[in-house]
Amino acid sequence: MCTVKNSPADQTYITEDERRKCRKVADAFTELEQDEIVVVDAGKFGFVKLQYYTYPTGFEDAVTFTDSGALFEDLWEEWLHSQLIILAREMGIRDINYDDVFSRLSGEKKAELMEKRQCFKEKSSGGL
Repeated sequence: MCTVKNSPADQTYITEDERRKCRKVADAFTELEQDEIVVVDAGKFGFVKLQYYTYPTGFEDAVTFTDSGALFEDLWEEWLHSQLIILAREMGIRDINYDDVFSRLSGEKKAELMEKRQCFKEKSSGGL
């Protein structure tokens, strides 16, 4: 067997510090699994967000992250969008435009959603 030094197989795409931070972010957003979104540790490649599972083919979408801040923002947006879809249905809105739905919410509901963002940040403490 021939081994090539400095090949792409030898490359690491995420630092150990970012791996630790990404793990905390992924753990903070575990509730997204109910929306068929899961984040897995892909070793030296980073963390992969898997989305839209269908049996038997598997996940339709996979996005790799090596930065905990980018992972947090992406997962926050996924969570917020899932909540806005639920609220839009409750409000009888058929054509969902996230910005439009958010603008129609009461100040109290907007504050509640933004408090959840802070909660996710606290759960990710040390991850950001």
